[in-house]
Amino acid sequence: MLRRHARRGVSVVAVQAALLAPSGEVFAQSGNTEIPAVTVEARQPARAKPIARPSKPRSATVGRAARPAAPNAGTNAPTQNRTVAAGAARDGLNQAPAGQTATTIDRSQFDNRPAFSVSDVLRDSPGISIKQGNGPRDFGISIRGSNARNGFGIRNLVIFDDGFPVTQPDGLSRSDLIDPHAYGAIDVIRGPSSALYGNYATGGALNFRTRPGGTIDGAEYGVDGGGYGYLNNYLAAGKKVGNFEGSLFASDTRGDGYIGNSWFNTQTVNFLGTLKATPYDRFTLKIINNDLSARLPIRQSLNQYYQNPFQQGCATGATAAAGCGTVTLNNNGFNTAAGTDKETAVQAGLGRNDRRTIVGGRWEHDFDNTTTWRNQFVFDDRNISQPTGTTSAIGDFPSYNYMSDLTKRGEILGLESTTFFGAFYNTLTASSDTRAVMPGGNATLGRLTNNLYSETTNYGVRAREELRLTPSLLAIAGIGWEQTVLKGINTGYSYSGPTGVLDPLKITAADRQFQNTAPELALLYTVNSEWLIRGRVATGYGTPQVSNLFVLANGQSGNNTQLQTQKNLGYDLGFDWTPNNTLKVSATGFYEFFRDELVSQATPANTPNTSFTFNAPRSEHRGIELAADWKFYPGWRLMAAYTYLDEVYTEYVENITNGTQFSFNRAGNKIPGISPNELTARIGYDEFAGPLAGLGGFVELQWKDSFYMDNANLLKAPGYELVNLNVHYKTDLVSDTFRSLNLFLEVRNVFDRTYVASANNIANTVTAAGLQNPASVLANTTGSIYAGSPRTFVAGMKVAFK
Repeated sequence: MLRRHARRGVSVVAVQAALLAPSGEVFAQSGNTEIPAVTVEARQPARAKPIARPSKPRSATVGRAARPAAPNAGTNAPTQNRTVAAGAARDGLNQAPAGQTATTIDRSQFDNRPAFSVSDVLRDSPGISIKQGNGPRDFGISIRGSNARNGFGIRNLVIFDDGFPVTQPDGLSRSDLIDPHAYGAIDVIRGPSSALYGNYATGGALNFRTRPGGTIDGAEYGVDGGGYGYLNNYLAAGKKVGNFEGSLFASDTRGDGYIGNSWFNTQTVNFLGTLKATPYDRFTLKIINNDLSARLPIRQSLNQYYQNPFQQGCATGATAAAGCGTVTLNNNGFNTAAGTDKETAVQAGLGRNDRRTIVGGRWEHDFDNTTTWRNQFVFDDRNISQPTGTTSAIGDFPSYNYMSDLTKRGEILGLESTTFFGAFYNTLTASSDTRAVMPGGNATLGRLTNNLYSETTNYGVRAREELRLTPSLLAIAGIGWEQTVLKGINTGYSYSGPTGVLDPLKITAADRQFQNTAPELALLYTVNSEWLIRGRVATGYGTPQVSNLFVLANGQSGNNTQLQTQKNLGYDLGFDWTPNNTLKVSATGFYEFFRDELVSQATPANTPNTSFTFNAPRSEHRGIELAADWKFYPGWRLMAAYTYLDEVYTEYVENITNGTQFSFNRAGNKIPGISPNELTARIGYDEFAGPLAGLGGFVELQWKDSFYMDNANLLKAPGYELVNLNVHYKTDLVSDTFRSLNLFLEVRNVFDRTYVASANNIANTVTAAGLQNPASVLANTTGSIYAGSPRTFVAGMKVAFK
């Protein structure tokens, strides 16, 4: 759908160049028709001669792309995520960077459905895999398998919200604070990307873009409700007045959950405001706050899942039905002297009570029409209380993130050029406690079992050059250097006797420093108005987290400080084919070589730590990503996103202890947690004229292939196919107060399939003779599986006000 001139869209080059500017409307053109740019796989900078360099810009828009006028009220044309044809500078920077393999998911793809979480929207991009995490909107997001093996949260990719980082300096991201109703577009950037995004970007990056105030131009109230007590009330308001543009989103979401002990209550606020203080200075303020209170079920074994997937009849451990997950708690809260009690999640009161607050500010200054200086500061505080099993994690994790960069547009030896250089610094210091959970209900806490004092600091520089070698050939080269400092003191507490006499403390210290360099090179070749060919070679790196350094394979605290940085070298080759305004096909093949890949794996049940991390010396990740968008008949549209992954260990010997240590060569084995095939396909129809204008619907298929759960490749989590059905209606309202009305009804999992929504990796075990236990034994390993939602009806409405 993008013609040649459209592909030469916005130049994106500063430090996190695609992600550090306020959201704006961006337009893609094909001939004279504006269309939504849905799966833009690569972008090229606009071809424009350098602008003269006066001492100061003469107007507020000099040196920046002219912002497209907002559409007239009442139009049905999408207003988000389009690509500017030429003259691009500041307002269009907030998108995927030139040369990167990327997909942009436009709001039009999820505006007419009840989007509860990132799971409902990110599946529209190839390369993405989603699994249920520890909470209602806590999902594990994986790009090319990057995070599929982690037990909780999001690792191995970097996440931004309007260009402000929501990944903390230790590499942890969580999706609790993401309510899709707030966003206008989402950029999915795939492949090793540490040259631009630094530490932890081995898989890529995500940027969630809220709707600018001028796009909202009023207010919107919406409500979604459905099965299992689900209710989401949300409000979006925004305006552009003079030199100020601001938008505010707020939501209150709650539900009973479809699994026993999974009710939730969460509130989210997201604000973005930009002031053009002078013709050459812009200030942006970002505020996000999320409060979460949720109960949490216990992850099951595969056999328990087959017996009782939704954990019904699990009031107490003594009377629990078959298949109910349980935890063993010490009656006195510190040792087994007073006996133990086996309790269900309901009985123990397991859950999460977390708060996340992010405040960011950005100042952009134009020295002249070709040079911009940007400074950004972010304060990010994650406060947690998480009694999720036999222990509860309690802590406050405040972090600070600062970056500064210069962007210069001009010519080098007569060739159009965009150059940047930037520096950054971020740090997190925290003291977190682990306390035992004891009988008594409502997650009654026992004594302190562990304290971890941690410091994580990253600082470095980045440089990047975009150079148009010929009218059809664009070259991009970049490099990043980073120093990471990890410091920690882990103190283990144990108690003897019925009164709990404190034993000698077990103290382990770590002081590790890592230096990493990440180069990248990309070429974009525009064959003609229909074909764009792209190639890329790039590197990524991710250091361990401080907490990884103190957990052993048996789940006990100890010295694991030998962990190394994981590194990957990746090759991408792909094309975009847009033969006309109605069809776009994108394909990418990739091959990535990992060294010292950091792999997380579950520990035995009822241990102080639920997972541990190790380095797999060598592994290979390869695959194919396909995306298609076809408007094949008036009103009809087919969209599909398919990912094939083949990821294997090429060098790794695993040691398993059962009295004696036994070694097993895993070379050639599939990396567990990686589904080899995933597909999301949707066919829909929308009526654009006549008395039924605004009425539409679609049928959606989600397919996830089965995958191994263990390093020995003995046990598989079953795959699934789900069908979703949607009907929606949107109409303009003739009123002095109301602008439009949007109604929708969706049936999720139409055929009521029982499926695995999340399966954490499990550890292999051996007999005393050193024989690996078979799949029938591994199927009883708990701490792995959450079932997916059964058939659910969800309805919603949105009213837009002037």
